[in-house]
Amino acid sequence: MKIISDRVQKMIEGSSWVRRMFEEASLLKFQYGEDKVFDFTLGNPVDEPPPIFKEALKKLVENSGKGCHRYMPNQGFSETRAFLAERLKKETDLPFTENHIIMTVGAAGGLNVALKAILDPGDEVIVPVPYFVEFKFYTENHGGVMVPVNTKEDFSLDLAEIERALNKRTRAIIINSPNNPTGAVYEEEELKALSELLKRASQKNDRVIYLLSDDTYCDFLYDGLKPVNLFTLYEGTISIRSFSKSLFIPGERLGYVAVNPLFEEAQPLIEALILANRVLGFVNAPALMQRAVRLLGDWNFDPTVYQRRRDLIYETLVEAGFQVQKPKGAFYIFPKSPIEDDVAFVRELQNKYLLLVVPGSGFGKPGYVRLSFCVEEKTIERAREKFYQVGKDFGLI
Repeated sequence: MKIISDRVQKMIEGSSWVRRMFEEASLLKFQYGEDKVFDFTLGNPVDEPPPIFKEALKKLVENSGKGCHRYMPNQGFSETRAFLAERLKKETDLPFTENHIIMTVGAAGGLNVALKAILDPGDEVIVPVPYFVEFKFYTENHGGVMVPVNTKEDFSLDLAEIERALNKRTRAIIINSPNNPTGAVYEEEELKALSELLKRASQKNDRVIYLLSDDTYCDFLYDGLKPVNLFTLYEGTISIRSFSKSLFIPGERLGYVAVNPLFEEAQPLIEALILANRVLGFVNAPALMQRAVRLLGDWNFDPTVYQRRRDLIYETLVEAGFQVQKPKGAFYIFPKSPIEDDVAFVRELQNKYLLLVVPGSGFGKPGYVRLSFCVEEKTIERAREKFYQVGKDFGLI
C-alpha cells in the first residue's frame, strides 16, 4: 500500500548526512559518555547568545504590551524591517528602506520564499559544488531543477563551468560565501566576473537571472577580510540572511530577505516574496525574536574566538597530514579523505576513534569530509591526539 509520495520517498533516501551523523553522535555520547566522543558534525554552535540579546528578551517578556502576540503584517514588523534596513544602509551605502526587507523563518525559510517567488516549473538553478544539500530540496520544492557546477581545486568559482551551464531555462544561481562546507570566501574579482556573466545571459534570454546570496555566515570572516557588496555588482541580487549563527540562536529561526534597492523591478519582486511568505505558511519569523533583534542597537558579531578555533582545527589536521584548504570564513573545514571512499572513512573515524564528521558525498563532493568547528576549544584540543593517530594509521605522516 502506497503511503507517501514517490518524490518525498526519494528525498528521504537522499536526506541529509549531517542530521544522520548528528543523531548517531547522540547515541555514541549516551553509550560512551560525552567526554569520550568528538562531535564535529552539525553547524549548531555551542556558544550562548550575547548578554545584550538575553537582556532584550528579558525586557520584552517583563514589559510586553497589549496585543504583542497577535498576527503581524506578512512582511514582518515594520519597526524590525526599518532597523535592519538601516543596518544594511550603513553596511552597503545604499538606500535600503523597510520595504526592501521581508522577515522570514530563518535563512531556510528565506531561500524557499525567494525560490517560490521566482521559479516556474522546469526553471534551472545553478549551484556551485560542494553545496549545502538542502539547496537541492529547496529548489525542487518549487518545481525547479538544481544544476550543480564544479568549483576549482581551491573551491573558488569556476566561471567557465558556470558559463557553460547558463541557458534559456536558467533562473538563478545560489552562492554561499563564506561557504558551507568548505569555508571558502569568494573574492571580489570573481564575483564581478560572475555578475558580468549573469548580465549578458539575462540580456540574451530577455529575463532576469537572479543571484541568490545565502549570507548565513557573512559575519564569520577571518584574517581581516571584508564582505563584498554584491548589491553594487549585480542588480538582480537577493540576499538571504540569518541571525542563527551570529547570535547563536539557530533554534529561534530568525532570518530575512533583502532585495536590492538598485533593482528597477524591485517592487513586483517584493510583492511576490511577501505572497510566497504567506502561502508557504511561514508567516512569519517569531514575533518575540523580531522585537528582540531591533533592541541590539549597534551590536556587531566579533569573529575573534572563531578565528582561533579555525586556526586550532587547521593546525590539528595539517599536523596529522591531511590535505586541506585553510578556511577564510564560516565555521567548517573540508579536508580530503585519505581514502577514495569518504563514507567508509567516516565510518572508520566513528567506530575506531569516536570522531564524528560528515562525508563530502553529502555535499555533492565525494572524497572529502566536513568538520564543523563551532565547538568548544577543549573539544578540538582533546581530539588533536586522535587525529594524529588517524594520520599515522592511514599513512599520512
